[in-house]
Amino acid sequence: MMSEKILYSLNAIFDTPDEISHAAEKIAEKGYKKFDVHTPYPVHGMDDAMRLAPSKLGYVALIFGLSGTLGALLSLWWVSAIDYPIVIGGKPLFSFPAYIPVMFEVTVLSASIATVLAMLFVFFKFPNNSHPLHGTGYMKKVSSDKYGISIQADDPKFNEEEIRKLFESLHASEIDLIFWDNEELNHKNKILEPKFLLFLLAAAVITSGTAYFSLNKLMFMVPFNWMMEQQKQNAQQKSLIFDDGFGMRQPVAGTVARGYMPYEFKGQPDLAGEKLVNPVPISKESLKIGQQKYDTFCSPCHGYHAEGDSRLRGQYPNPPTLHSDKVRKWSDGRIFAVLTDGQNIMPSYSTQLTVDEKWAVINYVRALQRALNAKESDLQ
Repeated sequence: MMSEKILYSLNAIFDTPDEISHAAEKIAEKGYKKFDVHTPYPVHGMDDAMRLAPSKLGYVALIFGLSGTLGALLSLWWVSAIDYPIVIGGKPLFSFPAYIPVMFEVTVLSASIATVLAMLFVFFKFPNNSHPLHGTGYMKKVSSDKYGISIQADDPKFNEEEIRKLFESLHASEIDLIFWDNEELNHKNKILEPKFLLFLLAAAVITSGTAYFSLNKLMFMVPFNWMMEQQKQNAQQKSLIFDDGFGMRQPVAGTVARGYMPYEFKGQPDLAGEKLVNPVPISKESLKIGQQKYDTFCSPCHGYHAEGDSRLRGQYPNPPTLHSDKVRKWSDGRIFAVLTDGQNIMPSYSTQLTVDEKWAVINYVRALQRALNAKESDLQ
């Protein structure tokens, strides 16, 4: 009965990683080509011991990757320069630097997908997954705590007696024959088999149907629509809660935000001038902040030197100079009240400047006033 079977390989079991590495070197030296080593974990240096050639998958990745690069470049060139040319920002129609990210992504995608497909359907012959070594005692041992070598019978140098002697000289603990099964001998390419094609079709329908239902139906159902139908009031949205229908509300009168001290002298600039004292000392740091904020918010009307020489070229009424006796005699608190409440056509800057920034601006204004109205002692 055994003689009717077709031999697949002659296998040997070794007990240590050193033995399997030495055996792989010797078998490669003898010129055997169709052999493989099986270990329960990767053994360092085994590729060199077996004299393995580089994998052909690299060529697949190279060919399809470059094909993706060229395809992307030609597609972008055709669309941008020939089929639908559009001038954007004065750039040339064929703007190669703009194509590089797309070309890179298409290259990586093409190479990776082609490599996986080639590995599965060409090298591994998927969906044919039967193999003579599957389920054998040899495979069970090398998957646990042993190390094995399998020399296939179709190797040009295969001679069962010579290989047995070679295994024995290498101190193999077991030597075994592996035969083909009828299923493996009679296997055919099953990629185009109706059952496999039906499986692929069913998988595609189920996957696409599930994705469509999840993204287009499920996300709009309670409770999965909570990200879209949030219980909140958007800006400019009509409110059904308040009688006036406005969703954007002013703060409730008398309420104070956490960590915020309300301004006590609203509409009372003279009282603010009497009660408020500048808490920010004059320093290089405060003057730098003051200058930055002044140049941003104040100089368009008051000018860079606070002389009332507006930079708006008549588009807005020029304010009075800040170097007048009136303003120079104002206290810091009085100026603070103007920055906070506004005055005449000047609006409040409470939303643009923090409390400390207002005081810093006042310090900078004082520096400008002193620079343009210097005393004799300042010049000495």
